[in-house]
Amino acid sequence: LADPALVKVVRVQTAQQMGTAIQEHASDADALVMAAAVADYRPAETADQKIKKSNDEMRIELAKTEDILKTAKGKFVRVGFAAESENLVENAKSKVSSKSLDLIVANDITADGSGFGSDTNKVTLIDRDLAVEELPLLTKYDVSNRILDRVKALFKD
Repeated sequence: LADPALVKVVRVQTAQQMGTAIQEHASDADALVMAAAVADYRPAETADQKIKKSNDEMRIELAKTEDILKTAKGKFVRVGFAAESENLVENAKSKVSSKSLDLIVANDITADGSGFGSDTNKVTLIDRDLAVEELPLLTKYDVSNRILDRVKALFKD
């Protein structure tokens, strides 16, 4: 896909690089929309070379990934996404509060026609006042336009 017009794109490969890029570039942003599905955990150590097979068992220690959206600094509209498999609204409301979000897009990844690998999605929008709006099943394009409409409305607040 081509980069969108009027959007500065910074390409990264790791969550740590993403966190650094946001700290460097977000201060002059109007909105920070964090749709990336960043893993909650990462390998505690990485290898520079291929790890050769041996007869020994291998264990990978995991370290918690920094919460990029929670630690992002700046005066911009904050939009987060939550892919949930249970307690959708409750978990999403908790994230609105803990991350000081203006809006969260909560996605029940167990719902039919929703989530990864589908052209449609059924999401719930929750704003900073914890007001809940459940959207019907829509194309992802239509979902993105509904989110954009909500972000534009936040600039008027």
